[in-house]
Amino acid sequence: MKGVILVGGLGTRLLPMTRVTNKHLLPVGRFPMVYYPLYILVEAGIRDIMIVTGGNAPGDFMELLHDGSEFGLQHLTFTYQRGAGGIADALGLARNFVGDERVAVMLGDNILGGSIREHVEAYRRQRSGAKILLRRVHDPQRFGVAEIDEAGNVLAIEEKPEQPTTDLAVVGVYMYDQRLWEILPTLTPSARGQLEITDVNNAYREAGELTAEVLECEWSDAGTPESLFRAAEITRASEFWHVADLPAGE
Repeated sequence: MKGVILVGGLGTRLLPMTRVTNKHLLPVGRFPMVYYPLYILVEAGIRDIMIVTGGNAPGDFMELLHDGSEFGLQHLTFTYQRGAGGIADALGLARNFVGDERVAVMLGDNILGGSIREHVEAYRRQRSGAKILLRRVHDPQRFGVAEIDEAGNVLAIEEKPEQPTTDLAVVGVYMYDQRLWEILPTLTPSARGQLEITDVNNAYREAGELTAEVLECEWSDAGTPESLFRAAEITRASEFWHVADLPAGE
């Protein structure tokens, strides 16, 4: 399985900090934000990763991460997304990189308080389809919300519902098989002019091939000043990050 981390976007909700740099290079606790999804995938056993960047300062990711060997990667690849075409549009840039393998996708501003190794291993055992990760939250109306059955099959996904039917927020970690490349060309832009990852997940759901697992660890995105602060709190409080072997530089 290969990994893709999406670090595009302009980060306008974090202005003025993102006026001079990509938001995924901002510090979360001791380390740059992009370190956390990168280490999460490596700890889950993924050693071949592509970084899809965009917006400003794309070269800074190469300067920061080099060839990825400090993280234990076999290969680290970079590509650039022009414009703000959406998450699903960015995924299309990884087609040749992924090849015939499955792929684990992580949004670069998602900070977890623990490992996803068991969920990645469960997906490896899944014969086909896709898997998403969920987290119980107190304010589900802010997120994509999923409804699942006892077997973990996803029954419905609703974006930012006014009256959520569950408290299960969709986390920015997705796992896909080769049918992803058949789904992407069928998507049409949403009202905001982007190809949405929810449409990809719903295509798998409609085919009865989308499963979900619920994270026990803490989770936050880091797209606003408030959530950036919350993400830093998670890394400080989590034993997982206390023992994580993140490169501190010389």
